[in-house]
Amino acid sequence: MQKFIPLLAGVIFGIGLAISGMTQPQKVIGFLDIFGNWDPTLLFVMVGAIIVHFIGYKLVLKRRSPLFAVKFHVPTRQDINPRLLGGAAIFGMGWGLGGYCPGPAVTSITTGWSTVSAFIIFMIVGMFVFNKLFTKPL
Repeated sequence: MQKFIPLLAGVIFGIGLAISGMTQPQKVIGFLDIFGNWDPTLLFVMVGAIIVHFIGYKLVLKRRSPLFAVKFHVPTRQDINPRLLGGAAIFGMGWGLGGYCPGPAVTSITTGWSTVSAFIIFMIVGMFVFNKLFTKPL
């Protein structure tokens, strides 16, 4: 059951991305084109997601413990450092240039589009390079 719930959540997330059109890079690029043919669709999806998350987060944290774990794993760091800013900038550039972020890209892999495949390959290479350059061995 512990492995089924995350899979089910991922499938529901992917279906939501597909229904909202967020697996189409044109939607993301249209949202970022504020001086051209601006498409506000992504803004509505983001606001809806923020509202659902805010309510769900508050409700879940009222529980004594999670359903499938011993304790909650809530981030505690609040500092903004160059590594965070650099990662956000690289993510934003990839998102703006490619029109994908990781969730929609993985969902879109089923389309067989070469742009999705290229994005995912470079995403994996980026994660590998990061792990080699910036993580300490155990």
